[in-house]
Amino acid sequence: MVVYSRNLNANEVFAGYDALSQPAESYGNSEQVEYMWARSAYEHAEIHYDLLLSVDAKLLRLTPIDEEIYKHFKEQFPDFKLDVISEDFLKSPQQKELWREFCEQYKTRIENYNFATLLRLRCDQDYSPDNTTLAPRIQFYAIEIARNREGLNDEIRKKIKTELPPQTQSLNNNEKQ
Repeated sequence: MVVYSRNLNANEVFAGYDALSQPAESYGNSEQVEYMWARSAYEHAEIHYDLLLSVDAKLLRLTPIDEEIYKHFKEQFPDFKLDVISEDFLKSPQQKELWREFCEQYKTRIENYNFATLLRLRCDQDYSPDNTTLAPRIQFYAIEIARNREGLNDEIRKKIKTELPPQTQSLNNNEKQ
């Protein structure tokens, strides 16, 4: 994953917001817009990963309507393999059409429902170039809410905790007491 570390001033942030709020048809390939999309997707992934490491995923709420999204997802995609997602399967014409119908139902209910968002393909691994794909935000929510509810995101937290140096583990244990 490419990390963008350039600090933006307020004018650049507002310009980026304005550019990202426009319909896609209103601009061509703009480096500034591509940069803002990439930065936004990266920051969202970074926050999501920090939450997974900090909070019991089963208790985590990503939207005000998590329960509804989860129920709808399970009805529409009852056999969806959540632990390891095949990018080829996810991006197949048949799946794209099913997901498009799913996503459009949240157009007025989830802010930025179709923003490009990084989605981990394997739930037991970190965000990395080999483990991510771009997905609409509502697709990310549906999959990650299901992973949370079904305990699949617990593994990444356990894995990271066992990899922490003993000194850090004892600090974390002291915080719980």
